[in-house]
Amino acid sequence: MQRNTRQREAIRQVLQESGRPLSTREVLEAAKEKVPGLGIATVYRTLNSLLEEKEISAVELPGETPRYEVAGKHHHHHFHCTVCGKVFEIENCPGDLERLAPPGFKAERHEIVLYGRCPECPPARKP
Repeated sequence: MQRNTRQREAIRQVLQESGRPLSTREVLEAAKEKVPGLGIATVYRTLNSLLEEKEISAVELPGETPRYEVAGKHHHHHFHCTVCGKVFEIENCPGDLERLAPPGFKAERHEIVLYGRCPECPPARKP
């Protein structure tokens, strides 16, 4: 078990308060507001430790570095803003996707990622 240092507690708080999955860089920037001088190596070590302890989960998106969120949440999906790169949680799920599997196949799990613009990003310019 790890010591509960100020850095570790700041990283934990940032993930709990974020309401969305965060990249390592986003964790660093937010946690530095609580613990100035926090370094990226400490963030990586702490995230790996929290993953091992199953306090957080990694959100894997195709072609992206992992994001991290508090573990133990109910089943949900994600929205990835293609402008700012932030990832957000989607609370709804279309439900049983067994009907999409080819005949004879058995779907065991699914992940859905929507891509587009978040409300904070400006709309695309029209030519």
